[in-house]
Amino acid sequence: MRNTAKITTAVLAAGALTLGLSACGSEQDSGSDASGPLTVAATATPQGQILNFVKDNLAEKAGLDLEVREFTDYVTPNTAVQQGEVDANYFQHQPYLDDFNKKNGTDIVAVPGATVHLEPLGVYSQSVKKLDELKKGATVAVPNDTTNEARALKLLEANGLITLKSGAGYAATPKDIESNPKDLQFKELEAAQLPRSLADVDASVINGNYALEADLSPAKDAIAAESPKDNPYGNFLAVKKGNEDDPRVKELAKLLTSPEVKKFINDEYDGAVVAAF
Repeated sequence: MRNTAKITTAVLAAGALTLGLSACGSEQDSGSDASGPLTVAATATPQGQILNFVKDNLAEKAGLDLEVREFTDYVTPNTAVQQGEVDANYFQHQPYLDDFNKKNGTDIVAVPGATVHLEPLGVYSQSVKKLDELKKGATVAVPNDTTNEARALKLLEANGLITLKSGAGYAATPKDIESNPKDLQFKELEAAQLPRSLADVDASVINGNYALEADLSPAKDAIAAESPKDNPYGNFLAVKKGNEDDPRVKELAKLLTSPEVKKFINDEYDGAVVAAF
């Protein structure tokens, strides 16, 4: 049921990409060719799968020529939009985008009405079946990008393992931990590496798309998972500012939030991915 899409684009170094924005980003015209195909960058699972469902089942009837380009990291899809290499992307939530724009001087925005799904963040382990079984000094791997690291820490806090300092928000790091009764040690890794870390750590907090690619089910395999209620981490369609009214973008936003896509998400992911519309 979880047929992982083929990954076609290599991971690029974040530092080099940030330099590339300085050199190239300011020279790009925010306008796009509304007469050509709409090219969308996405991580493979589930975003690429959802986009390919739209491409194969809905786009032609709607008169939309859709191209999907898959990436393996959380940096390249935004730099590609900023530099005009693709028209849009679909892989991120608002706290991550806000942090990315602030750090890189980019002007990427969410497309109104195009929040598609939530991937509950989960804690996974090969050595324990419950969080309270983690031993003193256990090592926990967490995502190393700012917002997802904070999200991981908040999940651990919600399950009673740590307490964050008052006011620790979407940029919280292990330095913001006020109480850590089990003296947990944190290993910060690129999000895509987290599933592979399971053999080397006591537990790992893994983003939903990478869990799915590793054939892990947040609904069945996670020993703790985020609640979807009032969750700010819904994934949406995003474009460079000024392209929100591109008729192709509007059409894709409509298709991505259609009853057909909601049914696809419900049928395909069995609760591991939740429709946000």
